Amino acid sequence: MTEARTSADGGMETSYGFRQVAEGEKQTLVNDVFHKVAKRYDVMNDVMSAGMHRVWKDALIAALNPRKDAGYRTLDVAGGTGDIAFRIVEASDRLAHVTVLDINGSMLGVGAERAAKQRLSDNLTFVEANAESLPFDDNSFDAYTIAFGIRNVPHIDVALKEAYRVLKRGGRLLVLEFSEVEMPLLERFYEEWSFKAIPRFGKMITGEAEPYQYLVESIRKFPNQENFAAMIRNAGFSRVTFTNYTGGIAALHSGWKL
Repeated sequence: MTEARTSADGGMETSYGFRQVAEGEKQTLVNDVFHKVAKRYDVMNDVMSAGMHRVWKDALIAALNPRKDAGYRTLDVAGGTGDIAFRIVEASDRLAHVTVLDINGSMLGVGAERAAKQRLSDNLTFVEANAESLPFDDNSFDAYTIAFGIRNVPHIDVALKEAYRVLKRGGRLLVLEFSEVEMPLLERFYEEWSFKAIPRFGKMITGEAEPYQYLVESIRKFPNQENFAAMIRNAGFSRVTFTNYTGGIAALHSGWKL
């Protein structure tokens, strides 16, 4: 069932799940997916990860270990609903400031509403923009985070170079993404869950299966851990490492701008 993953040389820019699309077409299709699921995005992640995304996100924050400093600035990309940003602010004792960037206005609307309810709005700025063309000056942020969003960016290499540009010297990149399962038995179970159960649950929850079908297919097309680490190094980052979670279902990649 699984089609070949793309490599460090690219391929995601014309891959809409298992379907090949024209250059420039993917972004519009992906935007439509997230307009459809914005209101149920957290439920979607619970379905796709059996709730484990919360544990993995907490691990990302632990790895980041944000400073308890009012001058600490982070950029969370493709984080419209605020899930990572809220965790960063709380971990900094509500001192850090997080800029939440997303190309999808529906997702940002959900995040801004949630931030107001949690009284976190003063610590957050919501920006609608493209990860491939960040509207920020060079050397602006102490950290750049992106959770389960990089595989939806058409030109991943461009987005990584933009991440490098806007980070300060000594700044850190952290990318949490679904990845390649390392254990054969777990992989077989995960394949069955992904392709048979997730779209069905998605249809029950949102009334549509197609967005979930795309999302599970996009996971299988995304470069594996080693290839994605190579892409991060190619963008200029140093000390690039990754940590597998739950047998490689997800992986946290780290790189530094030195």
